[in-house]
Amino acid sequence: MKEKYALIFGHNDYTLEIKKNIVSEYEAVYVLSLEDESENSFDLSDDWDTVDKKYKMKDCVAFCILEDMAENIFLTISLRDTFKDLTIVALAKDKEGADKLTLAGASRVLPTTQTTANVIVEMLEKPIVTEVLHNILYEESDLKIAQIKIKNHELFDGKHLTDIDWSREHGIIVISVVHEDGSKEFIYSAKSKHHKIKMGDIFVVVGYEQDIKDFEKLIGNKND
Repeated sequence: MKEKYALIFGHNDYTLEIKKNIVSEYEAVYVLSLEDESENSFDLSDDWDTVDKKYKMKDCVAFCILEDMAENIFLTISLRDTFKDLTIVALAKDKEGADKLTLAGASRVLPTTQTTANVIVEMLEKPIVTEVLHNILYEESDLKIAQIKIKNHELFDGKHLTDIDWSREHGIIVISVVHEDGSKEFIYSAKSKHHKIKMGDIFVVVGYEQDIKDFEKLIGNKND
């Protein structure tokens, strides 16, 4: 049975094109903007109760098309973690982004160069169902997940977690941070946005093996 509704997370140059090509497939298509304080908005927190109550996620397919790749990966991870059976279609700008979105739990990754009606219709007719655990252990992928303890916090000079473009500067994506007291926060949660990087923080990161090794040498040792 097809999902009744489509939720497009993100408002950019691709939004109208995707909406135009899928509108006939659903009873309704909703576009949710990131933190614009409008009625149809969302934020990158790990609490999806409001969205679930409003749109009945069990009847939806989600399109994750945020332009910031780190945010799009986090959005995909958060949705997959909360809604195990949700069909998630994510937009990627390149192969590296596609690999990371697959690892994050996307059911299907759509390259920005292929946002055509035929591709989208084919995607909807033949959804690919993946499991998060399988993706994390994805044998064909060169991507890895690692925990790295911060020992050289002076390198960040009092910066907050979200002040740094981790992918551009270090080739990795920081998913979450484990604090010294054992509490955990996703990097884009409200609390983490105000967290200054400090000695003893443990980063959970996604990246290629060599990039992770280089990052480990830069800030500390791998937390085994």
